[in-house]
Amino acid sequence: MAAPIALTIAGSDSSGGAGIQADLKTFSALGVYGASVIVALTAQNTRGVTGIHDVPPDFIAAQIDSVMSDLAVKAIKIGMVSQAASIAAIAAGLDRHRARTIVLDPVMVAASGARLLSESATEALISQLLPRATLITPNLPEAAALLGLDEARSVEEMEAQGWALQVLGARSVLIKGGHGDGPDAVDVLIDAEGSTLRLASPRRFTRNTHGTGCTLSSAIAAGLAKGLHLTQAVREAKAYVTEAIDAAGQLDIGQGHGPVHHFVRWWGGKADTRGALAPTSAGS
Repeated sequence: MAAPIALTIAGSDSSGGAGIQADLKTFSALGVYGASVIVALTAQNTRGVTGIHDVPPDFIAAQIDSVMSDLAVKAIKIGMVSQAASIAAIAAGLDRHRARTIVLDPVMVAASGARLLSESATEALISQLLPRATLITPNLPEAAALLGLDEARSVEEMEAQGWALQVLGARSVLIKGGHGDGPDAVDVLIDAEGSTLRLASPRRFTRNTHGTGCTLSSAIAAGLAKGLHLTQAVREAKAYVTEAIDAAGQLDIGQGHGPVHHFVRWWGGKADTRGALAPTSAGS
């Protein structure tokens, strides 16, 4: 039986904790073969991003064509895309190869605070990628930025913004509540039929937040590649990322926002949440 295949279209993280590297680690940890299309190179580490080098749009298209013409890709995750021309190349490639199962993580700002999506590209993302996505996975600041609103301060406001994103063109929406307040982090999933599901978990207090959003969206894509229903893929992805966050302290990587432990189920010990510095949740 052939292994399920997922494709990540995103930027490269030179420190290995987010972006393409986090996506491929996640695919592997969850039993999915991973392919990649690199849209940008970043010079970054756990303390921040110091440079972005965009891949020319025609070469993004060439990578998409190479992968999609040969591999039986079951799901695609789209992450950091910083330029409108790159977005146009991706949208055209998705149409050329009739891609249907797509998870879009609208990455705008890194955990360190560095902006990763140019303001001029936001409209292109909304008009060209949002309608093509099976699911979009914004956090609270990203959902607000896409809508031109203030950040949601309650679960009810999160649901309202999720419905507004559907009006904007999104089919299904997962708004992540890791940036919110309260003892529990609540994520809100609104599917294409308008059904709403609230997913709550105790808020984690840790500095190891690097790559959580990338990891959650790629874990969902992995589940979809394996044939899971969207709701089940989201549930299993959230459980996986929570484990990876809890075990992140075992890695002791970098001097800033450390990465989650993608392979905790393979070579991690018991989760250790000591040394907590800041709150987060799966895919914040």
